[in-house]
Amino acid sequence: MFGSRLKGAGRRGRTIAVAGGVALALTLSGCAAGQGGGGGGGGEQQGNRPDIPAVATLPVPANAANPAGDGKAQCAPTTTLAYAGALTGSNAQLGVNIVNGVQLAIDQHNQANPGCQVQLKRFDTEGTPDRAPGIVTQVASEQSVLGVIGLPFSGESKATGAIFQQAGLAHLTPSATNPALTKNGWTTFFRALANDNVQGPAAAKFMAGKLGAKKVCVIQDDSDYGVGLAAATNQALQSTGIDATCQDKVTTGQKDFSAVVSKIVSAQPQAVFYSGYYAEGAPLDQQLSNRGFTGTFLGPDGVKDDQFIQLAGDASNNAFFTCPCTPGELIPQFADAYKTVSNGAAPGTYSLEGYDSATILLKAIDSGATDRAAILNYVKGYDGAGLSKQFKWDSTGELATTAVYGYKVENGKIVYVGEIGN
Repeated sequence: MFGSRLKGAGRRGRTIAVAGGVALALTLSGCAAGQGGGGGGGGEQQGNRPDIPAVATLPVPANAANPAGDGKAQCAPTTTLAYAGALTGSNAQLGVNIVNGVQLAIDQHNQANPGCQVQLKRFDTEGTPDRAPGIVTQVASEQSVLGVIGLPFSGESKATGAIFQQAGLAHLTPSATNPALTKNGWTTFFRALANDNVQGPAAAKFMAGKLGAKKVCVIQDDSDYGVGLAAATNQALQSTGIDATCQDKVTTGQKDFSAVVSKIVSAQPQAVFYSGYYAEGAPLDQQLSNRGFTGTFLGPDGVKDDQFIQLAGDASNNAFFTCPCTPGELIPQFADAYKTVSNGAAPGTYSLEGYDSATILLKAIDSGATDRAAILNYVKGYDGAGLSKQFKWDSTGELATTAVYGYKVENGKIVYVGEIGN
């Protein structure tokens, strides 16, 4: 997932100003006549939102890699992995989800391997492409760092890939989805999920099929992520028969969406696809509901976070999400262990991908790799199952097999509705 966040676009704890009247959000209908409907492949509906049932179980490969290994690993006490990415800023929770997964993998490894106590260093980029190069330069200069999990956002990844390349430092992103990232000739970049050329068509198929939409408004933010995903989605929508002539743009940090909302209300779509992040997606959804929009709000992985529900309030009841992320909360052994590093919170978006990415780097260390070149070579040749998926990369750093999943808001929580786009 995830594109750039502009400098100054917020710090952790920034309050998003949203329109009032949340309690009335879903009861207003006067200016929304004809917006809902849909039907299609969604079955029975709750209001105008298709009632797609939640899926409560998830198959896990029997041979999924375990960060504990065989307990016999030996390594130097200086052996270090790094997380580089947002720990503060307006979308910091997405980075926190990842680093918690990384920390869990390292904790489980170290508890099982007294002869190899791997250190984790955390570097905060705030998710911005202007801050990230300086931070990554610092990471690269610390020779004890043998591999990196990050960066989460596409914009900062684009701005730093050459630094990693020059340092010969393998970095596994659990969440950066812009397809162009693997077209730069970098040999140190590995994407641990599907890119937006996979997610965009999956979103289009989901809207046409399960959501039963005949008309869609596509709204994008100004990040690398939002722009790229909107383009991929729009291209795929052309073959679905959906009317997607309703298009608009928003900016990072925007709070007043009245002009965009008026355009959407006038268009009367069955669904709005918002290509961006929860910091702007939440107030947009709330302001839409306050104006009487009764259709479906569909957000991608950048919107799929509990922070979206907290910021949007009751308006979030109309929301679905697409995400190339595996629902770690449905894997009991992972979900229970995760709470030991998250102050009791359940796994979030990309927690499991962070865990699997760290596990691969730990397996490289346990195999006897003691420098960056050996770690990089190990990752290039890796072929194995994780809890989230099968990991095997081509020469550009893209996975050989990928999937996209659907989610919805139900009773104030984000729940899984199954694989989509297949």
